[in-house]
Formats: sequence, C-alpha cells, structure tokens
Amino acid sequence: MEWNFLFFMNSVLLGVGLAMDAFSVSLANGMNEKNMKKSRMAYIAGVYAFFQFLMPMIGWICVHTIVQVFGQFQKFIPWIALILLLYIGGSMIKESMQSEEEKEEVKRLSFAVLMMQGIATSIDALSVGFTTAGYGMVMAVVCSLIVAVVTFVICETGLCLGKTLGTKLSGKADVLGGVILIGIGIVSWGRGI
Repeated sequence: MEWNFLFFMNSVLLGVGLAMDAFSVSLANGMNEKNMKKSRMAYIAGVYAFFQFLMPMIGWICVHTIVQVFGQFQKFIPWIALILLLYIGGSMIKESMQSEEEKEEVKRLSFAVLMMQGIATSIDALSVGFTTAGYGMVMAVVCSLIVAVVTFVICETGLCLGKTLGTKLSGKADVLGGVILIGIGIVSWGRGI
C-alpha cells in the first residue's frame, strides 16, 4: 500500500465503521449521566479512541507474529463482546429500577465499566489488523491513529447527543441506554458467528 489519498480515505472510513458501536455506547452514557462535564466527555471519548487504536495494532502484530494462535481466538471475539455488553446493558436496566437515592450513588460511569465498554466496543477492531497486514509498521500506526481520531470525534458527538436526549427522556434514559447496549451486543455477536 502506498501513502496516497486512498490510504487516508480508507483509514477514515474504517474509523467511521469501527466507531459505530462506541458511538451507540457514548449515546447511552450521555443519556445516563446528564450532568457530564466536557472534560469527562473528552476522557470517555479518549478511552474509546485509545482502544480503537490499540486493537487494530494488536491485530497487526498478531498477523506478523502469532497468526495461528490468533486465528483460533478470533471465533471467540463475538462471544466476548456479547457477554460484556449484556452485562453492562443489564446493569444499566437494573440500576434504572432502583430508588432515586440508590441511583445517584451509581449514576457515574465507573472506571471498570468504562474499560469494559472500551474493550467491548473495539474488540472487533482486532480483525482490522488482518486487513492492514500488508502495511508497514508506520502505515499501520498512522491508520490506527486515524481510526482513533475519528472514534474520538464520533464519541464526543454521541455523548453530547446522549446528554440532550437524556435530559428530555429523564427516567427512561437508563432503560433505553441498557437496551441499546444489549442490542449492540446481540448484533455484534450475530455478525461474528
């Protein structure tokens, strides 16, 4: 592959495609945490962008080092994403049924849940490493960085939209967010098997 316009367009389009799960989760998080500050939004979008950068690079490294082992692992990726998203979505729905005092205690997205969301929404990007196997190391890093930047922008948009929708939907936002996450998990699982 050469450094040309097509390389950059492919990387941007790849980023858009990979960021759709993270966008939906960002939308759900924005609905769940309506008073989120801009710095927290940037932090959350940054976590998703980091994982969207990391996973294709891990895939690229695997292609160039341990292809056979990774090939066996790839069939489990949809199942891992399904389990993580079912757990997170189910937790959001469960939290929506708690009393107001209990809700305020668990309203903020914890670090552990954010990490699980980051992994769950980007685990399918591991396979992108296979499609970028023909790239040299520098091109693979640049492609992954473009994917990360696109993901960051898309997730910031999702968080802003989620905050707006969350304010308008008030009590229904947690249930809707949980259903969105469960839906993403089921769709991702269905595509992967």
